Amino acid sequence: MDSNVISTSLPAIADDLGTSPIALKLALTGYLVSLAVFIPVSGWMADRFGAKRVFRAAIAVFVVGSLACAISNSLTTFVLARSLQGMGGAMMTPVGRLLIIRLTPRNELVSAMAWLSIPAMIGPLAGPPIGGFITTYFTWHWIFIINVPIGILGIWFAGKYLPDTDDLINRKLDWTGFALSGLGMAGVVFGLSVVSLPALPPFVGLGTLFLGIVSSVLYIRHARHRLNPLLDLSLFNNKVFRTSVVGGSIFRLGVGAVPFLLPLMFQVGFGLTPFQSGMLTFTSAIGAVTMKFGARSMFARFGFRNSLAFCALISAGSIALNGFFTPETPYWIIFMALLIGGVGRSLLFTGVNTLGYAEIPNDKTSQATPITAVAQQVSLAIGVAIAGAILEVSTLLQGHELQLSDFHIGFFIIAIISGLAFFSFIRLDPDAGHQLSGRKPRQK
Repeated sequence: MDSNVISTSLPAIADDLGTSPIALKLALTGYLVSLAVFIPVSGWMADRFGAKRVFRAAIAVFVVGSLACAISNSLTTFVLARSLQGMGGAMMTPVGRLLIIRLTPRNELVSAMAWLSIPAMIGPLAGPPIGGFITTYFTWHWIFIINVPIGILGIWFAGKYLPDTDDLINRKLDWTGFALSGLGMAGVVFGLSVVSLPALPPFVGLGTLFLGIVSSVLYIRHARHRLNPLLDLSLFNNKVFRTSVVGGSIFRLGVGAVPFLLPLMFQVGFGLTPFQSGMLTFTSAIGAVTMKFGARSMFARFGFRNSLAFCALISAGSIALNGFFTPETPYWIIFMALLIGGVGRSLLFTGVNTLGYAEIPNDKTSQATPITAVAQQVSLAIGVAIAGAILEVSTLLQGHELQLSDFHIGFFIIAIISGLAFFSFIRLDPDAGHQLSGRKPRQK
């Protein structure tokens, strides 16, 4: 939620800091870049110092970053504070997932992942309306101050309830891999963010994107010849893990684009206020929460392959439905379409996040977790960049200002891209992940 909560508050923050909302979008980018740089090292940190200790320290860093955001008095200090927040967030999410995987019996992992996926679904949708509400009725500073007591409680609960079960691994840090992966992920995320949200001239975004791609290629070459690389790419030799990451990344292109396109369409095409559009888009979060209660039984009944392939089609179809919305469309139809889309995306996220660990041994989970987290961040950033590029090209070709038809085109294209995940999931073995879903394997 914190990566999106300031989006509707940018004008107020910019006015207070004496800068422009366009320039302040660097704070959004700084947060994402910090995530991209430090997520790859989270697995090594968990092995070296213990997942519980790193998790609590990550919350503390996030709290300090939040407080620094609240007291910032310039664009520079605010961007730096957001980057510090991102550093804490980079450790929190993958290490938190790693703790769940290590502490949960395999036959209960689907249910655990279902609950763990709820914040990932609700956060991007809840951030803008909550940020708008706080900024409207209080001041933008409270967006960050409220994190302080919540973070302190989080540190206390983690210390009280999370067991110390780690066998620490004193593995030497792959500094070359850290530098290359950091440059690669940061370059890609920063470049795509700047291109789609023009806070800087386009050539800056294209240049950093090129640097990111080159660094990523160099990291792949480096990892192939190192005994203990920072991110162990040999995990992709496992078909189930590979399908989970690749198929999930293709699908997330749409998930990254929809929160960008939908509120903008409601405001530009429908004339709604930011708060009204935020409340409409939040409908899909209701569907996401609802599906969590039926995820385990559905995977047990139909298996991962069939469930994920079906959800990919349903979710792509729901994205396409957004392309038919007009100001005259009854709200109850919009509610139902967004609700169905939330259900499909929720089930697919739960399945993908669980399936990725089906055939990964316990001593490799600290390697698998940052890989999946990096793939998630990059695919979401690409999704936003694709959506922004579609709107730009559509308005340019048709020679008019941004209007409703441009959003319709964007949703149709994004739906096709997301639907391609079906072909990745359908090639799975029908029994893939049966030890996690509880579904009895076929008799051979």
